[in-house]
Amino acid sequence: MIIALVQIPLPGGKRPHTLVTEQSLEATKIFHNVKGLRRKYFLNNEDGGGGVYEFDSRENAEAWFHDGWADWMEGRFGVRPTLTLFDCPVLLDNETSEARVDGTAVPPPWL
Repeated sequence: MIIALVQIPLPGGKRPHTLVTEQSLEATKIFHNVKGLRRKYFLNNEDGGGGVYEFDSRENAEAWFHDGWADWMEGRFGVRPTLTLFDCPVLLDNETSEARVDGTAVPPPWL
């Protein structure tokens, strides 16, 4: 699994919750068919916005975040985003009380 962190520095402080919600829901039209994208979290704070993306593979993450991606984002937001990709070998899911290594459930160490 690959986690991508996108940060978009936006001036003016934290954006209103209603505005972020409306814009993010509209943006789901773009992201709902991205190959290998499992989840996208839309972010908002005093320094701007961004997202956390969970991809099934590095190949699919790199296909989405291609060479022209930052230019496209700058065209949308007026600022250039930063992108950091992380390998994510272990996942803890407290909602399901599950631990996974490389996508496979393992016996929970806390039991």
